[in-house]
Amino acid sequence: MSALRSKAMRPWWLLSPALVTITLLVVVPMSLILIYSFYINIDLGVDQPAFSFENWSELFTDSYYHVAIWKTFRLSVIVTVLAALLGYIPAYFIANTTYKHKWLLLLLLILPFWVSFIIRTLSWIHIMGNQGAINGVLLWLGVIDEPLQMMFNEFAVIVGFIHVFLPYMILNVYVSLEGIDRNLVPAARTLGCSPWQAFREVTLPLSTPGLAAGSLLVFVLTAGSYVTPLILGGPNDFLYGNLIYDSILSELNWPMGATLSFTLLVLLGLVVVLYSRLMGMNQLYKALG
Repeated sequence: MSALRSKAMRPWWLLSPALVTITLLVVVPMSLILIYSFYINIDLGVDQPAFSFENWSELFTDSYYHVAIWKTFRLSVIVTVLAALLGYIPAYFIANTTYKHKWLLLLLLILPFWVSFIIRTLSWIHIMGNQGAINGVLLWLGVIDEPLQMMFNEFAVIVGFIHVFLPYMILNVYVSLEGIDRNLVPAARTLGCSPWQAFREVTLPLSTPGLAAGSLLVFVLTAGSYVTPLILGGPNDFLYGNLIYDSILSELNWPMGATLSFTLLVLLGLVVVLYSRLMGMNQLYKALG
């Protein structure tokens, strides 16, 4: 009896380090954030412990927050779709190339991660700014008479997000394409499929899990960002993350910041749960591993 009980407890003993880590680093902090959301901010940086729904009431009734949520999810969808379209081609090329040093292509793909996220974002000011490289070349060629306004708008924010998050999409699609049996496409061709039909009927469906995993990562990372809109966006290009930033650091209203943070966690958690129900988490684990 004791041996059976010990055997039944063995998985829990093996899982205990991970469970303790998750509890200390995720469950406890998020519980504190939830508790803090019921506090009342009575002055700059001065909060009063209470059990008040004031912050939650403001979140549910003020349309300003609803607009921010809508803008965040709309922009996240746009970035995700563009990243999927732009990322599939290089992933397909890397997966199917006969170049013997494929590792070099993958190294070039992850090379941007060696540079700070903020520096990469700031670099677009020198590329698309009024005195940037694009306007400089167009003015020098005589194509335009005055600089194009490409900065501090939604277009610049989308470009910045694509630049930063595109490698996540490419890596996920690449992992999925690499796992496809190389004999399937030739088999489809011998059965009369054209190259496009073979891609549409064989390659694309089998690479869908990687495409979905990359889309999930890009969507969640975009929805939780605030630095890119802060640097490249204009006054009206704020996202939900910027409201959290302003509440905590600018207004010193930590209870409201906790309310907004917990709401974003729940919303993105629902997206992850939906993905898990539809696709499962295996592909995501492969890409992150």
